[in-house]
Amino acid sequence: MKAHVILLWLALATASLLNTAHGQSSERIKDNNTNAWLMYFGDHKFADKWGIHAELQLRRHNTFQDPQQLLIRTGINYDLAPNAMLTLGYGYIETHPYGDYPAADKFPEQRIYQQLQLKGSLARLGLTHRYRLEQRWVKQPNTDDYTYLNRARYMLKAILPLAGPTLEPKELFLAAYDEVFVGFGKNVKQNIFDQNRAYIALGYKISDAASLEVGYLNQIVQKSNGVVFEHNHTLQFGFSHTLNFASQQQ
Repeated sequence: MKAHVILLWLALATASLLNTAHGQSSERIKDNNTNAWLMYFGDHKFADKWGIHAELQLRRHNTFQDPQQLLIRTGINYDLAPNAMLTLGYGYIETHPYGDYPAADKFPEQRIYQQLQLKGSLARLGLTHRYRLEQRWVKQPNTDDYTYLNRARYMLKAILPLAGPTLEPKELFLAAYDEVFVGFGKNVKQNIFDQNRAYIALGYKISDAASLEVGYLNQIVQKSNGVVFEHNHTLQFGFSHTLNFASQQQ
């Protein structure tokens, strides 16, 4: 029963956000886009409490036709406890012009981030809370100038096994999450609310070390002018993989 309450909360939170955006549409410009993201996530242990995070995302606009973004992210993981992990990492992002209100040219971003991830369960539902701080250096298109920005992110993700009380290899599952992004600091303009991502997917646990998700992401991004809001309807393919090199060395 509690598991269904969490899923209902995620659905209601998403609906509330979308209704708010719709209700204020007379004051905002709505930019609808159709995208596709291809994603790889890896967390690989090399010692008892230490590991490496590796991530690659190819983001496309007009479904698969045009480039949108390239994201490369890495980091060092440290296990505080069996269900708590800290990460310190670096990301490189290259954004291309897309949508009805595109940037003047493609531009890069250098990023450092700190992250705390907590895992738990509620009845059959697996829950993940992710807290992330980002320090971002964004190069302005067609210039040599970088703008420094701070951003905080919080994600709640839920996974529901479809075959039994626990998720086992070769079984399907449902996944859903909502993540909110908030900008802060002196260089934040009109977009203190930076974006929101609401996601639902069908997943398959290939093995204890690998899983695949195919889903839909509704991403709302507020541009720095505070007027243009991107509504990015995104098809996502995500592959997650873990390796434990520490156990192989013992």
